[in-house]
Amino acid sequence: MFLRSLRHSPRLIGRFQTRWASPENIGEGITECEVISWSVSPSATVGSFDPLCEVQSDKASVEITSPFDGVVKELLVQEGEVAKVGQGLCTIEVDEEKNPRSRLHPPPAPEPSPSPRKLHPMDPAFVPEKGADSWDVLATPSVRHYARTQGVDLALLAPGSGKGGRVEKSDVEAYLSRSSSAPSSPAPAQPSGEDIIVELGRTRQAMFRAMVKSLEIPLFGYSTTLDITDLHSLLPILNTHIPSRYVPASASNTPARYDPASALGAGLPAHPDVPDTGRYTRLTYLPFLLKTLALTMMDWPLFRSAINHAPPSSASASTANANAAKPSLTIRPHADIALALNTPTGLYTPLLRAADTRSVYTLASDIAHLAALGRRTPSGLTSVHLGAGTLSVSNVGAAGKGTGAAPVLVPGGGVAIVALGRAEWVWDVSERYWQRGEGEWKGVGGGERRLKLPVSWSADHRVVEGAEMAAFVEAWRGWVEAPTRLVGEGV
Repeated sequence: MFLRSLRHSPRLIGRFQTRWASPENIGEGITECEVISWSVSPSATVGSFDPLCEVQSDKASVEITSPFDGVVKELLVQEGEVAKVGQGLCTIEVDEEKNPRSRLHPPPAPEPSPSPRKLHPMDPAFVPEKGADSWDVLATPSVRHYARTQGVDLALLAPGSGKGGRVEKSDVEAYLSRSSSAPSSPAPAQPSGEDIIVELGRTRQAMFRAMVKSLEIPLFGYSTTLDITDLHSLLPILNTHIPSRYVPASASNTPARYDPASALGAGLPAHPDVPDTGRYTRLTYLPFLLKTLALTMMDWPLFRSAINHAPPSSASASTANANAAKPSLTIRPHADIALALNTPTGLYTPLLRAADTRSVYTLASDIAHLAALGRRTPSGLTSVHLGAGTLSVSNVGAAGKGTGAAPVLVPGGGVAIVALGRAEWVWDVSERYWQRGEGEWKGVGGGERRLKLPVSWSADHRVVEGAEMAAFVEAWRGWVEAPTRLVGEGV
């Protein structure tokens, strides 16, 4: 980890190892990360646990801190570059006596600096080197003759496209075609009409790999609509009574005349602090849907389960299934729901842990806070906010008016996923509302205007049966379409 002192200096140069590889820091299986920004510069003095830089992996952004006191000497990985696990990020000069633990780490073998690769002569960005002798260039006599008759200096084409850098006739012809097509005077830029190749960002690369793995899962789909008319009528009442700790200070126009917390004096436990990003002025349908979903999950252990893939047996094959994997399920004590977030840096699925223990107001605060972190560039979502849920929710209705979807379930994403559409007012002429009617149709039939929410489910058909999926959704409907049941759960 360290390079010993140079020229017998009483100090040594410390070379940092990338410590974000541990599961509790950045996530298991991460092999590289991109340096987003540096918090220090060369010659800067740093102390232990001072922030050095921020890195972005496939799953989250993490702040790397200094393990020693010392002076930064060199930044080995620049902003925007990718660092591998075990690769040095920077060098720091430390006092060996003040940092005795630095002696415990052996110095790493120095990595040879790769020489810059030369561009091919046919590359549009190729710039020939000046001062080379054409007779030092590898080329056949016929190619030399052809180049001489065309007035082309072979030194401008070295190295060529042939074996060992040999200049071929095609290299000379390509050079002539570029020279003839080059404009004699600058012309206004025109659209080239050519294809542009764009590399995927790190988060989108992770999504690419996850979607490929999703093909391993057989899915069962189930779509329906939920009547949220009563929930819509309940929202204004609950919006009027949002607890003050969740309301931004700027939106609080009526200060309390009496502070209930001061009745018995100081020293009593207070409510947990709510970050500014977790404050809001209005409830939406989403926290209610998540709360009712969590309560339904508590009645259905199957949807609180995570699949365990046991390794194949190493014993000798005595039967046909001796080497077969033996999957199992781990049932969690609470409802852990992953919420899909569309952010400027890609798709993230932060985890709402133990959603069944959170109130509707608290869930709304959690959603607002996670959304605010996701909107940052780079993303403010870290490994603290991420995790594997047993059920995922995607609120696609916030982006479009689609009435159906086919959500994809990826390995490790739980046993089911639901896509929430956009609620629309429709005229319900079902038997339930046909005799009720409205206006001139009241009492004589005609239906009723209701607010309907389309939902689309996909479940892992390896462990979830179709009948179980349908029964679970109907149990959820019982909560959503009768929101006053939440009174018994303390909302």
